[in-house]
Amino acid sequence: QVQVVESGGGLVQAGGSLRLSCAASGSIFGIGARGWYRQAPGKERELVAVLGNSDSTTYADSVNGRFTISGDNAKNTVYLQMNSLKPEDTAVYYCKIRKFATDYWGQGIQVTVSS
Repeated sequence: QVQVVESGGGLVQAGGSLRLSCAASGSIFGIGARGWYRQAPGKERELVAVLGNSDSTTYADSVNGRFTISGDNAKNTVYLQMNSLKPEDTAVYYCKIRKFATDYWGQGIQVTVSS
């Protein structure tokens, strides 16, 4: 089992920045891709950014150029640096960690961007 815990959310004004952290613990051997997803009220969960096995990155068009995903393998942590935040970035953000064929999700963390 892999435990996934997000932190760093909160309330920020439009144009501001936040950094989310996602720490993995437990049986972490074999962890592969790590990613951030978000779900706004009344909408489906969507991909925000993914950090692949070879440190490759993928971003949703809506955040490309504003958000940066990175990882610290020594700390088993993946980060999401969010700059130039917009009200439409308001959502619950979830971290997902893949280990072999199983996905492990965090509990989610609220990000609210005020206009």
